[in-house]
Amino acid sequence: MTAEDEVRAVAATFDEVLVGNDATAVASFLTHDWAYVGPDGIVPKTDLISWIAAGKLAHHTMTVVGAERLVRVGDTFVFTARKASSGDWDGTPYTTEEWITDVYLREDGQWRCAFSQKTV
Repeated sequence: MTAEDEVRAVAATFDEVLVGNDATAVASFLTHDWAYVGPDGIVPKTDLISWIAAGKLAHHTMTVVGAERLVRVGDTFVFTARKASSGDWDGTPYTTEEWITDVYLREDGQWRCAFSQKTV
């Protein structure tokens, strides 16, 4: 399996893990200093994991609905795709379609996400 295939497989599994809403499992896919950038600014890993653990954020679906793009830069991969998702935020249901870019790198022998950015 090529590194590109490995990253695509990890990205798909990460979506499944997000839908499982297991904070510990989600954390295992992220580097220790992972951050997300969205319309409201930067969210650190600790916030995301605490929201999932407390049930404040629950993912129900996460599906790739557009073409995927994977670019290798040295030992790092930039993965971009259009995704549709649904869930609950603080008890309020949501559905959205957004462009998601994740940066993957190898840490402790595993591909982990180091950065995510979402654009609606």
